[in-house]
Amino acid sequence: MASNSNRKLKHRRNQDSDDVEGGDPEVWQMFDKNFQQVQSVLDRNRALIQQVNDNHQSKIPDNMVKNVELIQELNGNISKVVSLYSDMSSDFSTVFNQRNGGDRKSGDSRSE
Repeated sequence: MASNSNRKLKHRRNQDSDDVEGGDPEVWQMFDKNFQQVQSVLDRNRALIQQVNDNHQSKIPDNMVKNVELIQELNGNISKVVSLYSDMSSDFSTVFNQRNGGDRKSGDSRSE
């Protein structure tokens, strides 16, 4: 089910990128790659959470001990997702400012 919705989302992103005037395919590829990395970590987290839940419900002492390591991995993955989104935000701001910077310069010359 998640795979089907991911395909629909990617298809929609591809349509959106085609609709953007002056869209830079390299920029869209970069964002797509970053979103894929985020999705991969989130998918791993989903599996980890399921394993933690299963271990907890089993009430087997060894499984409870394993949860410590699984939860540590989850915490690391959450930090990874935050970092990836931070990088994407910075990249987006840079691209946006580069594109609008050129417009502002031409706009400034009209006001002189």
